[in-house]
Parts: sequence; structure tokens; C-alpha cells
Amino acid sequence: MIEPVRPIAIEDVEQARQRIAATVLRTPLVRFDERIWLKLENLQPTNAYKIRGATNAVACLSDAERAKGVWTISAGNAGQGVAYAARQFGIPATVVAIETAPQTKLDRMRALGATIVPVSYQDAWKAAESHSFEGLEGTFVHPFDNHDFIAGHGTMGLEILEDLPEVRTVIAAIGGGGLITGVGSALKARNPDVKVIGAEPETAAPYAYSLEQGSPRWFPDWQASFVDGAGGKSVTERMWQRMRPVTDGTITVTLDEVRDAMRLIAEKSRTIAEGAGALALAAALTGEAGEGPIVCVVSGGNIDLSKFAELVVS
Repeated sequence: MIEPVRPIAIEDVEQARQRIAATVLRTPLVRFDERIWLKLENLQPTNAYKIRGATNAVACLSDAERAKGVWTISAGNAGQGVAYAARQFGIPATVVAIETAPQTKLDRMRALGATIVPVSYQDAWKAAESHSFEGLEGTFVHPFDNHDFIAGHGTMGLEILEDLPEVRTVIAAIGGGGLITGVGSALKARNPDVKVIGAEPETAAPYAYSLEQGSPRWFPDWQASFVDGAGGKSVTERMWQRMRPVTDGTITVTLDEVRDAMRLIAEKSRTIAEGAGALALAAALTGEAGEGPIVCVVSGGNIDLSKFAELVVS
């Protein structure tokens, strides 16, 4: 049975912070320029923010639920997070993985002990919407529509406010919506005046389209791209309910703007951002987010190095 949607309370986030403290890195907040800061989640042990939510979600399961093993759906980062958390508890993990995921993400999930079940993007999205996948046993840990998963991501919001109390806007990529819901919930609870803005690629911007239409919708012209860790095919009704109260809109960027942001992050911070990881900076650089201080969540850095070089070296 799928539990009803409920708000992410600040107490949920504070408790998550205690559960994940021994596993998750408190990532640095570094200055990009006079108005923009970067929250470097690409430095996490799995090189992506998903380890926050995955660790909290697996820790919140009962002993009986964990004894069955866990499974999730992923383009790579959630799968790594769940596999990492499962290994900490000594339980098996299976990932229904989008078959077009970068090889580096597939290799890292396997290295963490996960069993990979490759599927098409369409089948993966159907499983995410239905919370089920035929033939798999074990306890399902949803990669974004899961209260404990989202609360884990909220811990990032607490760190941002502690490190930069004067922050005016936080930008985060939108894929399924779990990242921005968690961060937004924590930020709005602590300081309702902070704006929380999403970032989506022009090839897959269902939240922007849904906001235009006034209800959750499928994106009509979805295209696959190197921004594989964000830009879903649709906004589900449940995630619409979660995101709307804690967000202040979204910015759509071109793929060229994402490439430029990937290169700039490498130049300024000497770290690698995957496409989804550079979305927030690309959005900030459009100027649509207003004045600073702006914090851009660099959500991940899991990209094949050859692909990274191809994208950023002109």
C-alpha cells in the first residue's frame, strides 16, 4: 500500500540528519562569483546527493523489511545511493536501471554489490509511477516519491542555511522532484523568505509545462539527452502535491547552457558535474533567478570522462 502524501516536517529532516551523519558528507559551499555559490554534492561518497535520501530511507525500514533486501529504480545515482546504504546494512540490493544510463553509473552500482535489471526509460518511468515491477521481491525504496528519502535530501537545506544565512535563492535540478521537495521543505521551514527554484533542460521540462497548464502533465516533446539524471517525462500527481507548496517556480535552460555550466564548474571548483549537476548553475546564469546570494546545488558528478570531455572541450 502506498502511504498518503504528507508534508516534510522540519523534525523529519532533523532526525534524518542524525541517522545519516556517519555516512553522508557535509559538502562544502564554495563561492562561484560575487552572487552565486555552489553546493558540491558531487563530492559525496557516491558522487551524488541521492546518498542522503537513500541512507535515511533504508535506515528507517524495519528489520523485517530490510531482511527481504531492497530494490529501487534509477538512471544511476539513486541506485548507487540505495546500494551503498544496503551494503552498510549487509543486505542485498537490486536496481531497475535505465539501460541508457552512463556506463560509469552502471559500473559503480555493480561495484557496490547491486544486481542490475536493465529496462527502457519508458518501463522505468511506469514502474516509478506504479511503485511496482513484476518479478522483483524485496522492499521497494522509491527514488523520489518516498517520505524518508525526501527528508534525507532536506538535510542539505539545513547545511546551506547554516553556511550562508543570508541566502536569498536556492536552485536545484528537477527530475522526479524529490531533491527540490526535500531542500525546499527544510528551507521554507527555517526561512520562508528564501526562494526555491527548479532547473530543467529544454528537452525535458515537465514541471515548467505543468505550471503553465496548472496541473501535473506529461511533457509533450520529451527527448533523451546527456542530462540523464534530471528532466523526467512527467510530473506525477503525488510529486505535484509535494513540490507546489515549497517551490517558487522553475527555469528552463538549453543544452548548450548546461554544457557551458559543466565547463565553468570544472574551471572554478576543479570538480566534475554531470549534466543534471550543472542545471542549477545554468539556470542561475540566465539571470532569471534574480540577485544573490544564490546557491546552486551541484547534484552529481557521475558521467563518463570521455563524454564529459566531448561535451565541455570545444
